[in-house]
Amino acid sequence: MKERVLHLLKESSPEFISGEFIRRNLGISRTAVWKHIQTLRASGYEIAALPHAGYQLLGVPDRLYPEEVHDGLGTEFIGRKVYYYEHAISTNETARELADRGCPDGTLVIAEEQSGGKGRLGRKWFSPYGKGIWFSIILYPPVNPSDAPPLTMLGAVAVARAIRKVAHVEAGIKWPNDILLDGKKICGILSEMNAEIERINYLIIGIGINANVEEFPDELEDTVTSLKKYTGRPVKRTVLLQETLMEIEQLYKLWLQNGFQPILHYWKEMCVMLNQMVKVVNGINGIKDIVEGWVEDVDEHGSLILRLSDGSLKSLVAGDVSLQRGFGEEMIFSIR
Repeated sequence: MKERVLHLLKESSPEFISGEFIRRNLGISRTAVWKHIQTLRASGYEIAALPHAGYQLLGVPDRLYPEEVHDGLGTEFIGRKVYYYEHAISTNETARELADRGCPDGTLVIAEEQSGGKGRLGRKWFSPYGKGIWFSIILYPPVNPSDAPPLTMLGAVAVARAIRKVAHVEAGIKWPNDILLDGKKICGILSEMNAEIERINYLIIGIGINANVEEFPDELEDTVTSLKKYTGRPVKRTVLLQETLMEIEQLYKLWLQNGFQPILHYWKEMCVMLNQMVKVVNGINGIKDIVEGWVEDVDEHGSLILRLSDGSLKSLVAGDVSLQRGFGEEMIFSIR
C-alpha cells in the first residue's frame, strides 16, 4: 500500500494531491493515508503537506528501495520480487538462503552496503554504503549444470551494455566477467550454482558496480575506479540498476532460446583482450602456474584460447589475466 501511495504522489508531482483523493482511490482511511505518508518521510522522501491542498512530493532519496526499482522497470520477472537491506554480509549469501526456501524466479536481493562481499577467487569486494549497486539475482534455468557457466559472461555483457547506455562511456569486458574503463575495474561478477547431476536447483548472479564511490582503499586505487570518478558526475543508481536488470532478462531469454553463441558474439564485441598478449596466473594449493600467450579466441564454453610461443594452442577455464604491454611493462587488471 505504501508503494501505491507513493505512485499517486509521483503521478501528481509537482502538483498537490489531496488526502481524500488518495483515500478514495486506494480504499483506505484518511488515518491510513497519513500513516503511509509518515512512513515514506521516515524513509527519506520529502513530502510537503498543506491544509486544503494535500500532499506534494518534493524529493526522492538516493536509495534502491523496492518501490524505486519497480517504478518504470520494464522486466517480466527479473526484479519483480525484491529483498532490500540497508546492510548485508553478502547479497549472494542472503540470496542462497532465500533460494533454499524457494523464492520466485528472478528474485532480486539488494544491499546498500556489504561487509563481506566477495569477488572471484574469494577476494573481498569493497562495498561502501549508498555508493554502489550491490545486488544478486536468483534464477532457475531449465538447463543441465554443464551449460550454466557462460551465464557469468552473460551478466558481464548485460552490465557493460547498461553502463554504455546510462553513463555514455565505453565500458569493456576483461575475460571472463570484469567490466573495465581504461583498464580499471568498475564491476565484478560472481556466479554461484546449487545443482545435482542433471539439474540446477538454482543459480545466483552476484554483481557489484562501483557507481558513485569517491574514495577507495590505498591498495585498490591503481586498479579500480567508479563511474563518478571516471566521468566526474554521479550516476542515478536506480536507473542503472533497472537498465541492467532489463538487459539481463533480455539476454537470459535469448540464451534459453538460442544458446550461448549470440551472447558470446556480444561479449567478443566488447572484449578488450582479443588479439592481445596476456599473462594468466592460476593458483592451486599455493602453487602458481603462469601461462603467457596471444589471445586467439574465446570458445563456445567461455574458455580462453591462447597461442603459446611454440605455436600450440592452450585452453584456459580460469585464472588471473594481465595484458602485456611490451618492453616488460604490463597492466594488471585484477584486484590484488
